[in-house]
Amino acid sequence: MVTRGSYELFYWPSIQGRGEFVRLALEAAGAPYVDVARLPAEQGGGVKVLTALLAETSGGGPFFAPPLLRQGTVTLSQTGAILQYLGPRLGLCPEDEASRVKANHLQLTVSDFLVEVHDAHHPIASSLYYDDQKPEASRRADLFVTNRIPKYLGYFERVLESNAAAGGRHAVGAALSYVDLSFFQLMSGVGYAFPRALARMTGKLPLLVALHESVAAVPAVAAYLASPRRIPFNEHGIFRHYPELDP
Repeated sequence: MVTRGSYELFYWPSIQGRGEFVRLALEAAGAPYVDVARLPAEQGGGVKVLTALLAETSGGGPFFAPPLLRQGTVTLSQTGAILQYLGPRLGLCPEDEASRVKANHLQLTVSDFLVEVHDAHHPIASSLYYDDQKPEASRRADLFVTNRIPKYLGYFERVLESNAAAGGRHAVGAALSYVDLSFFQLMSGVGYAFPRALARMTGKLPLLVALHESVAAVPAVAAYLASPRRIPFNEHGIFRHYPELDP
């Protein structure tokens, strides 16, 4: 049964980051939600509300890091857990257990990739500025571009190819799922951060390229991407474009 109750999303207000995977699911499903930290403080929003929720010990807390999703008495953290919860409620995951488990393991692999994307520009520590670790980042990014991007995107391409039920058009099942939306976000992010590297390998990723285009054309997604609700990529999030790291 599809449930579209009101949701509250708590994430940093100036970056896409891991919260964007949740935003895309909510937007694609047309689910009513509030992006709480982006609201003015006088409307109950702001970063202080987010950090206060992280520290709460009631409702399943304390929580380690955003994104957080709250619906009624349920509060969840971790992108994969949130999407596992939302998927069947928003009609963004097949209802059978095998498909739900597959969607979850694919989303966790997406999360693994995000760690490596981040570490390409911050290989020593998140607490240091990029300028404090440029030599290490250069070496890490070279290995990331050469080995890890092809490994992950090649795997996701094979996932699409293997889903005969959808003829390569979807990752899980025969309709749009939250995994498809996550693959879209990965392709968008890599295209922003490493456009030259991605351009060199798109010939080997026809299904991912086609999926990226088809997801962007979904009316609800297209409307979101064209709206101010979609925060532009910038050099404060996970996907950052430093030309020297993408020769």
